[in-house]
Amino acid sequence: MYDILIAGGGAAGLCAAVYSARAMLSYVVCDSGAGGAAVSAERIDNYLGIFGNNETGTEQTAELNSIGSPSASPDLNARSVIERKETAMKQRAKRNAGGGSPHGFELYEKFRKHAELFGAEILTRGITRIETVPNGFLTRFTDGGEMLSKTVIYALGSTPRKLGAEGENLQGVSYCASCDGAFYKNKVVAVIGGGDTALSEALYLSRTAARVYLIHRRGEFRAAPSLTAQVKATANIELVLNASLVKILGKNTVSGVELSINGKGEKLITDGVFAAIGSVPNTDAVKDIVSLDERGYIIADESGKTSLAGFFAAGDVRTKPFRQIITACADGAYCVRSAEDYLNFR
Repeated sequence: MYDILIAGGGAAGLCAAVYSARAMLSYVVCDSGAGGAAVSAERIDNYLGIFGNNETGTEQTAELNSIGSPSASPDLNARSVIERKETAMKQRAKRNAGGGSPHGFELYEKFRKHAELFGAEILTRGITRIETVPNGFLTRFTDGGEMLSKTVIYALGSTPRKLGAEGENLQGVSYCASCDGAFYKNKVVAVIGGGDTALSEALYLSRTAARVYLIHRRGEFRAAPSLTAQVKATANIELVLNASLVKILGKNTVSGVELSINGKGEKLITDGVFAAIGSVPNTDAVKDIVSLDERGYIIADESGKTSLAGFFAAGDVRTKPFRQIITACADGAYCVRSAEDYLNFR
């Protein structure tokens, strides 16, 4: 029986692995292979110490060749290795052409290598359910297997709701203004949505973007009146109401959006599109054993402690006002401290 089972192999989970190793606890990391939200980030320049392109071509080639090697990724199948190398090559090419900031997949690979350096056992196994048992937890996997642990650090994150529109996979479509907004200084962007998140994103982007189109399918916003008033008072935010997104325009990168406004077609030229229609926490596996808020997020404070003793939540899956890679790492570290205290004093 492991001291800790870490559910999730993103920033929170891998940081938890490093701290578990340093605490000399027995642990295992179980992840579906997605790698967390960071993997899909276009560019990252707000993670302390990670900036610019100071790798030589030889170093880049060596890092690329390590993806899928028996020592670096013993659990990946051939298809996963090919997909990861293709992703890494595309992101590295964009970074080298664009001048510097690393892409999400590259940062994820650094996180994974750091954890593996400390001896992390990282298994590619999807989790279907976690149950309580005497003295711990039983985790069930999609492959039919199961595993026992004394504690669980649950860090399976959340999934942004997709727009479901043609062109959503183009470069320039983002789900996080605080992550990617700085790349659109003095440019034109569109925000899709009508709730608190969408209006907050629009206000955030208005500080640097030349113009922000706030596109909502209804005639009125669902956001708090105070947010609505702020948006309406912001000169460079243009409201586009009663508008449905038809598709996102562009060949490789976003060049605009096509809308249906009161039944009439219209196109807007934009450099980026920010989807802000909410996210779905990945909590189905634990919804019967731990308290969730009204949106399905695990109720936990900075310590990661939940309503269930021995069960800790880290990263985007827990209730928190700010979801970033760096805050997810902090969650992972704190959860290990909480788990260590629980194991020592239960």
